[in-house]
Amino acid sequence: MNKLAWLDIRGLGPIKDAIVEEAVHQRIDAIVTDDLADLDALPPTVKRVFFPRGQSLPADFGPADLVIVDPTEHPTPAELATRHTGTEFGRFVEVVDAPTLEDACTAARGERWTLLKFRDPTKIPLEIVLAAAHAAEGSLITEVADVEEAGIVFGVLEHGSDGVMLAPGSVGAPTALKQAAETTSPDLDLVHLEVTAVTHVGMGERACVDTCTHFREDEGMLVGSYSKGMVLCVSETHPLPYMPTRPFRVNAGAIHSYTLSENGRTNYLSELRSGSRVQAVDVKGQTRMVAVGRVKIETRPLLSVDAVAPTGETVNLILQDDWHVRVLGPGGAVLNSTELKPGDVVLGYLPDKERHVGYPIHEYCLEQ
Repeated sequence: MNKLAWLDIRGLGPIKDAIVEEAVHQRIDAIVTDDLADLDALPPTVKRVFFPRGQSLPADFGPADLVIVDPTEHPTPAELATRHTGTEFGRFVEVVDAPTLEDACTAARGERWTLLKFRDPTKIPLEIVLAAAHAAEGSLITEVADVEEAGIVFGVLEHGSDGVMLAPGSVGAPTALKQAAETTSPDLDLVHLEVTAVTHVGMGERACVDTCTHFREDEGMLVGSYSKGMVLCVSETHPLPYMPTRPFRVNAGAIHSYTLSENGRTNYLSELRSGSRVQAVDVKGQTRMVAVGRVKIETRPLLSVDAVAPTGETVNLILQDDWHVRVLGPGGAVLNSTELKPGDVVLGYLPDKERHVGYPIHEYCLEQ
């Protein structure tokens, strides 16, 4: 589920109009302001949030869809809701110590909307609020300093805040924030590939991709010699007789091979570094982004596996010529690479576009 992206335009000055135009174009979820006039021209695709911190409340909230108040200086959301039945209300809490942290937990459990600001950089208070509000139905929005912090907040306790509020410093920030909020990695339509040939090709460099994540038993990475065809290589989560399992690792393939990364891009395995992000894929085609901890490139004997899709597209994977290197077949069957033979079926993926420096593009490109 994607997260909510709110833009705080209070005090923006000359760039405010450009920021709002970009935010509307990018379908930012909410615009936050302390001037009701800023909300008049916004389209219905944007939630209009009035946040009058440090000022008295007007008699009428006009175009505002949601009003965020600080009960230390305003009436509570519940009190205001009885007076203004057509407007939603939420609560702001700035967490600076243990009592305000408890206030934040109480608000997150009971309010429809809670906007939080944390004074200190540690994310422990946010973890506590998220845990306290785990079963609550309201939405929790956390103020962040930049897009990088937004990505961190979205991942706290694996669930993260429902959304973030950012005061943009420049044009381009709304676009970057919206991209950070789109946390859902799209499902892929995997296909059955029939192995047509298995060939020993001699020595070469292969890459083991060690991630910062435990893979599931039916999960791995898509890897292939061609940008338009990849095979699902399983992680080392399955027991081996001569070495311990390494559930964070995919013995992925030769260094020239493609794999899927962020925003629909591909990367060569040789390009991956500590901190890179790659796509983990399971046998149902469900995906998630995982961080690379390191890549181990070593010289090993290599095996070339050719396969064909039902529609005729050809796929190639070159990987380490060793029994413990495996790929996945239909139903999550774990297949040792050295035991593959013509007629076997493996799972794969057929991207519908060619690649130029990793970006998808429609152009003539012959890979062989």
